[in-house]
Amino acid sequence: MQNQTRTTSSGRDGVTRYQWLVLFIAWLGWVFDAMDATIYAIVLHPALHDLLQAPGETVSAEQIGWYGGIIFSIFLVGWAIGGIFFGVVADHLGRTKTLIITILIYAIFTGLAALSHDWWHLAIYRFLTALGIGGEWAAGAALVAETWPEEKRAKAAGLLQSAWAVGFFLAASFNLLLKGYGWRVMFVIGVLPAFVSLLVRWHVKEPDRWAKAHDRDMTSSTAHMTDIFHPPLRRSTIVGSTLAFVAVFGLWGATNWAPTLIRELPDLKGSDAATLSTSVSYAIMALNGGALFGYLGFGPLADRFGRRAVFALMCLGSFVMLPIAYLLPTTYAGVLPRRFSPAGWSQNSALLGEPQARWH
Repeated sequence: MQNQTRTTSSGRDGVTRYQWLVLFIAWLGWVFDAMDATIYAIVLHPALHDLLQAPGETVSAEQIGWYGGIIFSIFLVGWAIGGIFFGVVADHLGRTKTLIITILIYAIFTGLAALSHDWWHLAIYRFLTALGIGGEWAAGAALVAETWPEEKRAKAAGLLQSAWAVGFFLAASFNLLLKGYGWRVMFVIGVLPAFVSLLVRWHVKEPDRWAKAHDRDMTSSTAHMTDIFHPPLRRSTIVGSTLAFVAVFGLWGATNWAPTLIRELPDLKGSDAATLSTSVSYAIMALNGGALFGYLGFGPLADRFGRRAVFALMCLGSFVMLPIAYLLPTTYAGVLPRRFSPAGWSQNSALLGEPQARWH
């Protein structure tokens, strides 16, 4: 395997083959990360319809929305906890080892969600899945940020974030192909990311930047997690975290309820399960086909106009498109133009990666 310590100035455009390999494997982990996160949104309605069903009773849309929201909130709490906890683990244990652990966690517990027999079973499995997803997000971002040259980090961030659009698209594709097999099969498909951990184990080493920082910390014992809340990192931490919160809030608010929105459209009400599943799949594909332009476009635009300006532009686009997407459509065709809403997500690795990398 090519030695990572060879200069980063070699290779095409100042990026070595090994750095591209690291980006690809981290990207692949994020693809399945996004796929497993999206599976719940896709099968929320049929899964909760089955899990909440009692003999002689009818499950209402309000019940599905209520319990679906609870489970999704629990998922997001787990994501936050996983990101913080495994971020600390990655600092001590290493980026690649943490990446392997977190991929296995979210893959295994996504698959186990197929065994749910009550809504709170599903909630527990989604919480445990989220621990892995949050940890993998943090470890993957740190791995790429510490491996790639600083001047190329915005490009790497945009490419890495494009994995979310691909993961959403992949989940929708599986839903389309397996629409006649029920919602439990979709969760079983979520086990596939476990194989990505083998690629990490075989091909990715710990970044030199992390290794040097780890050796220094072992001798000095001066680095603490709380250091990021003190000068000179405090402002970058607060601003970066706030911007990330805005992007995450908008992304999940826009994407998690998209399948439910589709199912509740007047022209689709009363349709059979196969028709609804097909409509949901194509809507998610359209949504993330548009998002992909935002992800891939962020790096070149940020290099040319600056990250703040492009971040503001994408947030403005989301601010305009989200109300149009969710408040105005009354038909299936009217939902499809909402293509810009998650585009602002692609800047987060670039905004958070540089202060984090400088910490080391």
